[in-house]
Amino acid sequence: MPDLIKRRDFLWMGWSALLAFLTGSAAAAARFMFPNVLYEPSQKFNAGPAKDFPPGVSTLWFKKQRVWIVRTAQGIYTLWARCTHLGCTPNWFLDQDRFGCPCHGSNFSRDGDVIAGPAPKGLWRCKVEVSATGDLIIDKAVLENRPGTRDKAPYFAEV
Repeated sequence: MPDLIKRRDFLWMGWSALLAFLTGSAAAAARFMFPNVLYEPSQKFNAGPAKDFPPGVSTLWFKKQRVWIVRTAQGIYTLWARCTHLGCTPNWFLDQDRFGCPCHGSNFSRDGDVIAGPAPKGLWRCKVEVSATGDLIIDKAVLENRPGTRDKAPYFAEV
């Protein structure tokens, strides 16, 4: 009966498989040294002159930065347009004076408090400050939604 594979060929295949395994392991270890990094834009942005925002809810930065700027008689605060239920983007309904989430029906007041729906807590307020030049600087990386705390600096700017 003739040999299908010679002993010498079998040993070469074994050594080749071991070499391929070690090369693959070394390549994976080298790739580990260069992790995937997601470079995202800064969460802090300049919204323009604070005096330019009229009383009420401004949707000027809603599409670009996903925030609403709310001006009251006392000052300015910013709400992050992200529902606290599942992260959907609510809409501002001027005629109903409320924010409404189209996905699951959560409703929020102008202050960001939950009026109805499955949302467990109110909308997040972003850090807001007025620069020396009068520009409104908003930082979405610093958030707060507890009543009392959210109504003071740095989440509320007196203008």
